Amino acid sequence: MGRRTRNIKKRKNNGRIADICGIMGTALIVIVILLCSMLAVPGIFGIHMYNVISGSMEPAIKVGSLIYIHEGEPKDIEKDDIIAFYSSVEDGGIITHRVVKNNTVSGMFQTKGDANEKEDPNPISYDNFIGRVALTVPHMGKILTILTSFYGKIAAVCVIIFGALLNITSSRYKEKYEEV
Repeated sequence: MGRRTRNIKKRKNNGRIADICGIMGTALIVIVILLCSMLAVPGIFGIHMYNVISGSMEPAIKVGSLIYIHEGEPKDIEKDDIIAFYSSVEDGGIITHRVVKNNTVSGMFQTKGDANEKEDPNPISYDNFIGRVALTVPHMGKILTILTSFYGKIAAVCVIIFGALLNITSSRYKEKYEEV
């Protein structure tokens, strides 16, 4: 095999490596951007996100799911809607349960967790209402909880930097071997 043939094969292999680096770099950056947009974009439209940490709504909503809560008028909530509410205004704990009854006259909900045998003992005041569950994404709550932690943010920045380095490496390889 001649020198020219070896050089052509070497350029092809290096070109493939450069393409793979570029694709991987771009994919890593896009993944981080998509995950971050899942956190930022909904807030613009008045949608809150929460990580489900108890099994009171299983199997409908699994522990570790990400739930999107859309604000709305409490009087518009119907039986069987799943809502999020503060357990009490003072403690700030958030509960997600299904509406058994919406008493618009008294401004109270009667709720029940799907996995619970009995209805919640105390009705929920409209003042504690956050919103209706608009969407649930299984397992994503765990991932986004990690991503929003201090170390998760550092990891996200590192992944973006690594993706950028892969893209820079890809373009340098292409420049170097296109000149030859």
